[in-house]
Amino acid sequence: MTTLLAQISDLHLDGSERATRRATRVMDYLRALPHPVDALLVTGDIADHGTEAEYEEAARLLSASFPVLICPGNHDVRPAYRKTLLDEPAADGPINRVHQVAGTAILMCDSTIPGRDDGLLDAETLNWISTTLAGLPEDTPALIAFHQPPVELHHPLPDSMRLQQPEDLAALIDAHPQVAAVITGHAHTAAASMFAGRPLIVGPAVTWTLRLPWEGDRPADRDQPPGLAFHILGEDRRLTTHYRVVL
Repeated sequence: MTTLLAQISDLHLDGSERATRRATRVMDYLRALPHPVDALLVTGDIADHGTEAEYEEAARLLSASFPVLICPGNHDVRPAYRKTLLDEPAADGPINRVHQVAGTAILMCDSTIPGRDDGLLDAETLNWISTTLAGLPEDTPALIAFHQPPVELHHPLPDSMRLQQPEDLAALIDAHPQVAAVITGHAHTAAASMFAGRPLIVGPAVTWTLRLPWEGDRPADRDQPPGLAFHILGEDRRLTTHYRVVL
């Protein structure tokens, strides 16, 4: 079975007309596709300040006929996120969810450290990932998604706030061959690399695009259109990714 996924990241909804407009453009594009995706992954920084009002707007903007799978980023705040987006008690603690989509298990993981921009998959989350993967049938492929990339992307901004202790996740992935790829956001640039012998895909941002060191001194390019990714996971567990911008 082939699984078709879309990914958006880093909406940074803050109540401004600009942020709302850009997120609306992307969601309108996805809703209008003649062949709908099996699910949409939203890899963090949904809100800019983590307020309930920002998450109320996110719930409205992200409403769709296809499943929308979310995980938090460093700008998100767990209690308000839980209360408003998940309709759960406003509690602390990592927010981890597994979803079965078109024959693929998608683990949306919480790599945030409250009050910090870098990330960490803490012991609770690593144990949850390991237990979840161990409970899957051997023929079920899995994708692991979270916010902060676990490798250097060769830009001082995202590299200063990437995932800490990535070797813990690498060891876990080595023990679970059904993991087909790792998917993240946070860096505000579309990128592809490798991690623990698997593809590592970094989704582009909706709010602004990272200008790379050889492209100029100012890191934030606010004139670029919002971006998204399409991921196709084939029956051979090969992941193919296409990137798009929404004008």
